Amino acid sequence: MQITFKLFATLMRFLPKEAKRNVVNLDVADMTTPNDLISQYNLPPKEVHLVLVNGVYLYESDRNKPLKNNDALAIWPPVAGG
Repeated sequence: MQITFKLFATLMRFLPKEAKRNVVNLDVADMTTPNDLISQYNLPPKEVHLVLVNGVYLYESDRNKPLKNNDALAIWPPVAGG
């Protein structure tokens, strides 16, 4: 199935080379979860803060639910500012 994978800020360094800016379209196996992709792309757990699927925030307990075809997974690190 196809998904869109987006990483922001310091996490962008973990995207594959074929990514355009901070986005890459991926072919993933059915039943792939956000946590599967976090692990597959070696994202440091301390740097995974906001996880959204199709713009909806996922609590940590929801990150093991399978993605669906054409979902957009976006991940942000903790951000500081003022």
